[in-house]
Amino acid sequence: MQQRLPSLLASPITFAHRGARANAPENTIEAFQLALDLGAAGLESDVWLTRDGVPVLDHDGTVGRMRKRRIGDVLRADLPNHVPALTELIDVCGSDYHLSLDLKDPSAGVPVIDAIGAVSPELVGRTWLCHYDVDLLTELRQADTRIRLVNSTRLARLGESAERRAARLAQAKIDGVNFRKDDWNGGLVTLFHRFERTAFAWDLQHEHELRPAFRMGIDAVYSDHVGRMMAAFAEEVEQRA
Repeated sequence: MQQRLPSLLASPITFAHRGARANAPENTIEAFQLALDLGAAGLESDVWLTRDGVPVLDHDGTVGRMRKRRIGDVLRADLPNHVPALTELIDVCGSDYHLSLDLKDPSAGVPVIDAIGAVSPELVGRTWLCHYDVDLLTELRQADTRIRLVNSTRLARLGESAERRAARLAQAKIDGVNFRKDDWNGGLVTLFHRFERTAFAWDLQHEHELRPAFRMGIDAVYSDHVGRMMAAFAEEVEQRA
């Protein structure tokens, strides 16, 4: 068994992917609240802007069954009740957690920062905005020094060496990188840590995937199954602290 390598963060973040979606409808207030009740340290969702510029949480970015409409073409007041606004999440669930938001609408970054800052300034520094475009993230860093920024991509799509990407992220003050679970190994985690960039891993659904990730020093994991994630966290992180 691999000896547990240190994480860059004080404690790895356990993100509930789209809330506790294995036990409740994804991206709903019910799913987010359940995830926190089950012990998740973080919530994850995708964020879009409505026609009137309100950040809302949804995966596909469309609403309607018979006639699909893009969220960007719909006013906030006209969206179905199950699609929560970002501020509604904070109003109901508070702000004592980390928040990971995938910027599906590339123009959503600044409105998201502004919306969070207006209702919960302390959450801004625990919000991780994820996107594949390093240039877009670099612009967001210039817009706000508090927000956390994550380059979410795949190892095969970098178009450059992992070391070069880590150096670029460090130079641009982008906090870290998010790869799918099978991209990571202990050496790659150590490489990004050498540049003081966090290493996040997504799509970890089983304990036999989660436990090795914690042991290799991954700084955050994303899972649909909050119970499994927290069980692995308890065995690999809390009991070895």
